[in-house]
Amino acid sequence: MEKFDKVIHNHNRVFMAGNDRIGRQQAIAIAKALASAPRLRILEYLVIKVASLSEIARDLSMPIATASLHLSRLEAAGLVSSHTAPGKRGQKRLYTRLYDTVIFSLPDVPLEAEVDHFETQMPVGAFVDHRVESPCGLAGIDSVIGRLDDPLLFYAPERLAAQMIWLTHGYLLYRFPNYAYERDLPRSLRLSLEICSEAAPAALDWLSDIFIEINGVRLGIWTSPSDFADRRGGLTPAWWPDWNSQYGMLKVWQVDAAGASLDGRRLSPVTIGDLDLPTRPYIAVRIGVDDTAENKGGMNIFGRAFGNHPQDIVMQIDY
Repeated sequence: MEKFDKVIHNHNRVFMAGNDRIGRQQAIAIAKALASAPRLRILEYLVIKVASLSEIARDLSMPIATASLHLSRLEAAGLVSSHTAPGKRGQKRLYTRLYDTVIFSLPDVPLEAEVDHFETQMPVGAFVDHRVESPCGLAGIDSVIGRLDDPLLFYAPERLAAQMIWLTHGYLLYRFPNYAYERDLPRSLRLSLEICSEAAPAALDWLSDIFIEINGVRLGIWTSPSDFADRRGGLTPAWWPDWNSQYGMLKVWQVDAAGASLDGRRLSPVTIGDLDLPTRPYIAVRIGVDDTAENKGGMNIFGRAFGNHPQDIVMQIDY
């Protein structure tokens, strides 16, 4: 017999699930829908008639809510359909069984593996540890948070509202939820954020060696070329001064089995296996500038309401 993804014969109403990805997904949905005695009773009931929810619930001695849930599951799997029709008290919904026979075709060729994708957007002010000295600061959507150059504010709960953070050296430490915890090793981990150097006031020719560490493993150092203030950031609030840092560069670090890369270019030999991901419920990300850096030019980190990119610090994990 020629294989089809879906075949409907009006005379005996046959459903055949194919071997492509969509066919397999639908076959799984159908199998789950059929793995229920109450739902099988509903399908048996609908062999000889079209019926409303209240009729099905009454004749099968089911609560209305229970029957409704089962019918929703059967309809989502494509085994029944529903339509409205006039009733004694207005419109009523009638349910029809669509198939008499369901045929599953077992896989005969492997499919490319499915990819599970997990993403977390971490607000820039949600760091859990830091080492910061003056000059430094935090800015929210409407104003500077607290006083300028006050490291004590980095402990204050108001820091969570920050949309921009600047410091001349030191670090910020974030903890992301670890969707790789107690699972197999993921394929890759990506981290992206908008970032640049920090000068006071802003200076276009201002280098800074900014490092990224994940779970205590340093991926490498990126040398930021500038503290950008040549034009206003597309998202930077109007109250923020023109002469101050306006935007950064969106940088993307990735770690996989081949090593660590930055914006698609090889950065270091650190692999996904070196990060010890399955052993702890969080992923520690430390971003900073070493006291001993050759270019100790500080850093600005921009949130979704500052700079040019409407995002926070984004971590993506793929399986």
